[in-house]
Amino acid sequence: MSARTLERLRALLREEGGLIATLIPDTGSEDRATSGTDQGTSSPATLAAEGPRTRSRREEYELLVEAIYEGYLLHYGAPRVVLAPEADLGVLAGDRLYALGLARLVALGDLDAVAELADTISLSALAQGSGQQALADAVWTAGARAVGWGSSAVHRRAKEMVLERAQGALAAMRTSALAMPAPS
Repeated sequence: MSARTLERLRALLREEGGLIATLIPDTGSEDRATSGTDQGTSSPATLAAEGPRTRSRREEYELLVEAIYEGYLLHYGAPRVVLAPEADLGVLAGDRLYALGLARLVALGDLDAVAELADTISLSALAQGSGQQALADAVWTAGARAVGWGSSAVHRRAKEMVLERAQGALAAMRTSALAMPAPS
């Protein structure tokens, strides 16, 4: 993950103001951007921004995917930027971050990525709802890969398997996350 991108997200949310800005601790306090569950691993945002589809606007893609991923973490994990004192407030803040990231993506005109990230949000929620953290993680990795490199038949089939709650959905999603389709 990029600590710089998380700092940009903090600044964006502070600038936006409102309730969500009050949920961002000073970076001088516990710095969750460099500690916790994501330490030593690459963020889905970084992965999405490295692809040939997104490289020309790398910083913007990294920021908007990071906003969406932070929204997901507010729902299901350990957020790094926004700290809500109550679960309900965390869900609302997460929804706001989903909307913020998707709106920025729509402004770029990348409807394929909008659809991909909407699927990623839905499929990871489905996985979380059935207690399958590893599947949710694989959905995020594969979704980020599809944003950066484009989707593929393998990826579309993996998403169908998650929806069907099919045996082998985790393996299929992990395979999709590793596959790099040729740019279309």
